[in-house]
Amino acid sequence: MRREADTQTSGTLSPIVQANQPPSLPDARPTPRRMNFVGLLLIGSLLVLPAVMARSGLDAETQTLLVEAVTAAADLDAYHSRCRGDGSGRRTENLNKLIVGKLRTTVLTVQDDFFPERSYRRVQARLESDFVERLQAAGGCQGAKDSTWPEELRQRYETAIEAIRQLP
Repeated sequence: MRREADTQTSGTLSPIVQANQPPSLPDARPTPRRMNFVGLLLIGSLLVLPAVMARSGLDAETQTLLVEAVTAAADLDAYHSRCRGDGSGRRTENLNKLIVGKLRTTVLTVQDDFFPERSYRRVQARLESDFVERLQAAGGCQGAKDSTWPEELRQRYETAIEAIRQLP
């Protein structure tokens, strides 16, 4: 049994005892700020991990297929929005559901990582301006409706969707 006097120090320690003491460390107790930082770092890394894992397994052929599918969906949605008054973005949403379920990635991730612009905002702006140029070349909405262009857009989209469905 220890006495209280043994556990407490009175006065200063001798130089030998001080030399054998472990070096004093700064206060290692977690502070709220430190805990918040560590928590945010952990949450951030967990959120990024699935996207990194999903992207690393996609080969160049699959990436090209995804770029084509996103482009086809954007073109068909732009046609329906501008010429048919349907601004739902249904084809892009359906594509997004398919690739999330199949490949664990999203349309925005494809636009960020696999398009040359490396920014979904720039990709979307380019896809929109490219579509408008092609629409004007087709004679506007009326010229497009009178041609086979809407059917070609739909067929291109359906082909891309079916190719993604066939992926393992």
